[in-house]
Amino acid sequence: MNKPKSDKGLEQDLLVSGILKLSEDIFQVIKLSIPPEWLTSDMSVAQLRVLLLLHSEGPSRMGSIAAMLDIALPTATGIMDNLLKKKLVVRRTDPEDRRVVICALSARGQSVIDRMWKLGQFQMEKLLHGLSHDELKKAKEVAEILLRNVKSQTANSN
Repeated sequence: MNKPKSDKGLEQDLLVSGILKLSEDIFQVIKLSIPPEWLTSDMSVAQLRVLLLLHSEGPSRMGSIAAMLDIALPTATGIMDNLLKKKLVVRRTDPEDRRVVICALSARGQSVIDRMWKLGQFQMEKLLHGLSHDELKKAKEVAEILLRNVKSQTANSN
């Protein structure tokens, strides 16, 4: 049976909703600038998901990639084949079991991820530009609080 939320719990939910709404409003105003080459890229969303997964998880088995993305192994293999043609990933066999295929980002694939990160950093810089010294100090404090919270959640989930 679900216990009703306390006034404090309801207030926290309202605050979170308010912050999320404000973040939506911010992004509506600044209109994320997407590099033109990304709009004409021949990379699919599925391929981008694989690159992001390999970036976050590191070199991985094909079966693990398919499982983490909740796709069939032949689908994952097809995506990987296309990424190989674009030289965004490399494939190698596991030295301990040559039947096992390990996939990893190539230098070119890492470069794609790095450009995405830099775009995010540029967007954040645009958000912070023009704030006063005191406002920047508050923003830094909030960022530190968020980092502490993420680390705490990560430690608790392990």
